[in-house]
Amino acid sequence: MAGIDYEVPTWSQIYDMLLSQAQKISTQNFRADIVVGVARGGLVPARILTDLLETPELATIQISFYQNIDQPALKPILKQALTVPIEGKKVLLVDDIADTGESLKLAQTYLRQQDALETKTATLYLKPQSITTPDFYEKRTSAWVAFPWDTKETLRKIIQHQLGKRVLTQEVSKLVKAGLPKLLAEKLLKDMKEA
Repeated sequence: MAGIDYEVPTWSQIYDMLLSQAQKISTQNFRADIVVGVARGGLVPARILTDLLETPELATIQISFYQNIDQPALKPILKQALTVPIEGKKVLLVDDIADTGESLKLAQTYLRQQDALETKTATLYLKPQSITTPDFYEKRTSAWVAFPWDTKETLRKIIQHQLGKRVLTQEVSKLVKAGLPKLLAEKLLKDMKEA
């Protein structure tokens, strides 16, 4: 875990990335009938893109893959299917990151099985090891991205590694140096200790 680098985008940076992404999608003349967010990481970006692209429908699917930081399970699992029909519709599939690309690949396969007319994919980040390249992405990174919507989860996973106090402090310091507000890190760590 000591070799992991972190990237901590702010809400403002994420919104700017989504504005840029919406422009790229519009420039490609892709007008989705529905945006499908991959829960959990893709929910916030999907909702914002729904607004920016003025797409009338938003739906979700849930895929589970990561057990811990930098530790994917053997394969992703579809935990929640769509609750709305997408047959004959143009779909924009949104997740926060294409890390291994396995979750995105599973989601694309699932949407094809649901007879989507056309599917495009969008993520904020793309990692170099991803087996799938999204149609739209904003930034490449090899770092572990700690999004604002999963900050506590990231800290919890670091704690679960049972690294010892010194290494835990080093990892939290790396997160703070990458942009996580120190007071927020301290508050969340304190909350987890008291729980």
